[in-house]
Amino acid sequence: MELLASAADGPSPIVSLFWIALIAVAAPLVSRLLRGYLPDVVILLVAGAVLGPHVLGWASSAGGVDLVSELGLGMLFLLAGYELDPRLLRGRSGRTAWLVWLVCLLFAFGIVVAVTETANGTRVAVAIALTSTALGTLLPILKQAGIVDSPLGRAVMTHGAVGELGPIIAMSVLLTSRDPGSAIVIVLMFVAAAVVVGFVPVRVLDRVPDLGAALARLDGGTSQLPVRGVVLLLLVLMVVAEVFGLDVVLGAFAAGMILRQLIAAGHPDVDSSLEAIGYGLLIPVFFVVSGMGIDVSAVAGDPALWLWFVLTIALARGLPVWLSERFVPRGDNLATGRERVELALYAATGLPIIVAVTQVATEAGLLTDRVASIMVAAGATTVLVFPLAARLIGARDAKRVTPAHE
Repeated sequence: MELLASAADGPSPIVSLFWIALIAVAAPLVSRLLRGYLPDVVILLVAGAVLGPHVLGWASSAGGVDLVSELGLGMLFLLAGYELDPRLLRGRSGRTAWLVWLVCLLFAFGIVVAVTETANGTRVAVAIALTSTALGTLLPILKQAGIVDSPLGRAVMTHGAVGELGPIIAMSVLLTSRDPGSAIVIVLMFVAAAVVVGFVPVRVLDRVPDLGAALARLDGGTSQLPVRGVVLLLLVLMVVAEVFGLDVVLGAFAAGMILRQLIAAGHPDVDSSLEAIGYGLLIPVFFVVSGMGIDVSAVAGDPALWLWFVLTIALARGLPVWLSERFVPRGDNLATGRERVELALYAATGLPIIVAVTQVATEAGLLTDRVASIMVAAGATTVLVFPLAARLIGARDAKRVTPAHE
């Protein structure tokens, strides 16, 4: 055990990956034993915090592990963008979701202003983090619960997509050394570049049908060309985002949306392969490494701040979503009060964006490492508590409804 634990200068990358792989195998088994009420992503986060440098020190993100983690982050958002139906962002539901998110951002900023005396840049960073929805994190939870295609699942997807895109755009515009006008121009330039990147392969495949057939012939065995193409698409847009000075998450999400259009055009189906690569390897590494970034002593030293962040996330993000679902008619509002509470809890579940915002804010000197660590811990807590509470509420509703049909 001591040999595997660490050397004098810390654990080697291969030892760190060994522990990460062990956690990745154990997490779904433990979650299954607990009937899915404890999502495996939470187990990955908690285990990462325990095995990471702040507690046992048996694993770290050094030596390239952090690069694998960043690829996992990219794959997580690519799959989130791929699962998103663009139609959900259009029409009354999409417009309402965007308006609700803007209300959440202003509400969160007002709360932060009311209770802190920090600089405006810090307030903006905290407000953005408080209003995110972890759609990529929620996807495996929603799939495990079997509600992705239900009205509740579609509502979660709509608010989740906006709850990821909105903070990413706000972060790119407001947490930068550029003035807001220049930042908006940069974001629009990235959007234009992403459209070009997505347009070219679609046009080529439409004009050269034989190329699509060739791709289909090379989709298995040692070639796996479609999968390699998707990885290239992901890296291209992550690089484009980095070149424009934007967070790579924006590029990954755009890659997923472009991939959905390519698949819709009748080209090789790579769903199972992408999920195998993402959920089998890269994404678990991201969650475990994110857990390693949680300084348990900092959280234990200021539990009041940790609890304040958790409650403020629920209030600033969950309450406006609940109010909109209850009082703003759209024609597809959720029918029951329990579903509306479930939606609010799912919408207030955040982590990846919180991690990204805190990284950008600490690098810019807007947040201290201690506060950033507590915010990440609060985000991890929302992943643990809010979906679990929603699942329990849904289970109670199912038990109440079922006898009426018998």
